[in-house]
Parts: sequence; structure tokens; C-alpha cells
Amino acid sequence: MSTVAINPWRVIISVLLGLTVSASTGCAVVAVADAAVTVASTAVSVTATAIETTVDVAAAGVDAVVGDDEDEGE
Repeated sequence: MSTVAINPWRVIISVLLGLTVSASTGCAVVAVADAAVTVASTAVSVTATAIETTVDVAAAGVDAVVGDDEDEGE
């Protein structure tokens, strides 16, 4: 029978390398999630701005058609 010698430094380096790769994978997941949240919040902001502009334009149109009653009361 032959005996295989296991180098303890090789085991330690392998474990540390495995932990590093696992931690890096977690960081990548967090980075992708952060990017998705940024894109979603930007889309919500753009949509809110578009809706606000539409409401302002509609309100201006209603004011133009209906007129302003403030001067008639005096």
C-alpha cells in the first residue's frame, strides 16, 4: 500500500480560496440586486415626472376652457 501525504497548507489555501469565491459570489448578487433597484427607482421617478407633467397640462387646459372666477367676485 502507498500512503498519500496531505499537505496541510494546501488544505488551508483550498479552504480560504473556497471561502473567497463564495464571498465574491454573494457580492455579485448584491451588486445585481442594487442595480435592479436603481433601474426600478429610476423608472418610477421618470413615470412620476411624466404623470405630473400630464396632470399639469390637463389642469392648464381645464383652466383655459373654464376660465378663472376670481375676478368676477370683486
